[in-house]
Amino acid sequence: MITTEVTYEEFAALMKQAAGITVDPQELRQSAESPFDVFGLDSLGLLGIVGELENRYGASLPPDSERCRTPREFLNLVNSTLTAGA
Repeated sequence: MITTEVTYEEFAALMKQAAGITVDPQELRQSAESPFDVFGLDSLGLLGIVGELENRYGASLPPDSERCRTPREFLNLVNSTLTAGA
């Protein structure tokens, strides 16, 4: 069985790819409770990341994914969804 988990490193890469925002993965991990706007990520950027993740993993994320406020909240939701679908 493959356990799929999106890491902070992968999330940082997705932020760069889908939203054009460069964030250090360490900083993302250390500031995981900070709201996304601290990193310059808006709901549209997050929507792009959701779409990219859905394409990558072939899984649908919950409709409220883009309403997550912090990296930790988002990754917890994404990873619990992917784990449930695995």
